[in-house]
Amino acid sequence: MSDTLSRPGRGAGWLEVIVGSMFSGKTEELIRRLRRAQIARQRIQVFKPRIDDRYSTSHVMSHSEQKVVSVPVDNASEILEQVGDQTRVVGIDEGQFFEKDLVDVCQKLANRGIRVIVAGLDTDWRGLPFEPMPQLMAVAEIVLKSNAICVVCGGMASRTQRLGTSTAQVEVGATGLYEARCRGCFDPHLAEKKESKSVSKNNKKKKRPSSMDARP
Repeated sequence: MSDTLSRPGRGAGWLEVIVGSMFSGKTEELIRRLRRAQIARQRIQVFKPRIDDRYSTSHVMSHSEQKVVSVPVDNASEILEQVGDQTRVVGIDEGQFFEKDLVDVCQKLANRGIRVIVAGLDTDWRGLPFEPMPQLMAVAEIVLKSNAICVVCGGMASRTQRLGTSTAQVEVGATGLYEARCRGCFDPHLAEKKESKSVSKNNKKKKRPSSMDARP
């Protein structure tokens, strides 16, 4: 894909979306594009959801420790409020942690003549579409889908395997809690199986008679 820095169309901006599983290099690609914009002396602003504090609260940081200064926000509307008139490029990481209004915010920024770049997971731990990323992909001018390496077979990984027992859609974490897997090695029910096994084990412990109960 070309790294064109000129604006396509009649003075309008555009939307670029970078998606894929965890550990597929999405944030690295986001940072790379932002740095190229800086080299071109374009003013950038970078945002991330406040919930994502795994590596830093004030930087967007990749698993390989590449980073760029960012502003943590609680919702997408804060992004719209904070983008300055001189800003030419807006970067947004972990787009899947925002509500659906992120789509409208990105559209408004692009209509103002701003290049908007959003990175995030396109599917959740169950392998289902992770809104609002699919909606952003539908309205974007440029979409890049990155793949990781499956930790089980070494094939092309497009899924994010949750290793814990939580069945909540959002659970912030990285290595140890998630791993990249291919379609064949991915188990969308693994967390549910582990949760069920854990509950069953705890119930057995509760039902086990005590030494007092065993007395005649």
